[in-house]
Amino acid sequence: MKKLYLLIFLIFTLFFVNAQKIYSVKYESRAEVKVFVVDYESRADLKVYKVKYESQIDKNDGKWFFVDFESRADKKIFFVDYESRADLKIFFVEYESRAGWNDNSKKHLLY
Repeated sequence: MKKLYLLIFLIFTLFFVNAQKIYSVKYESRAEVKVFVVDYESRADLKVYKVKYESQIDKNDGKWFFVDFESRADKKIFFVDYESRADLKIFFVEYESRAGWNDNSKKHLLY
C-alpha cells in the first residue's frame, strides 16, 4: 500500500510541479542544485533559454525565469567554477526553440 501512495505522489509531482523560476544564491551551501555553464552546447545536460516574463514558463523544458527574491523561486542554484563540482551542466542558448534537455537522466534535479 505504501508503494501505491509513493507511486501516486511521484506521478503527481512529475505532471504538476514546475521548477523553472530560478534564484541564484550567493553561497553554495544554500543551493539545491549546483550548476556549471559549459562552453559547448553538446557538452550540456540542459540547454537553457532565459525568458523575459514569468508567464513564458510552463514546464521543465529549459526555459528559466530568474526571480529577484529567494522566496519566489522554485529552485535555488549556485554557479560553480569547476565542472566536476556541478550537479547539472547547462548552456545558455539564444533562441527559445533551442532550449531543452540533452540528458534526461538529470531532469529530476529541477522537479
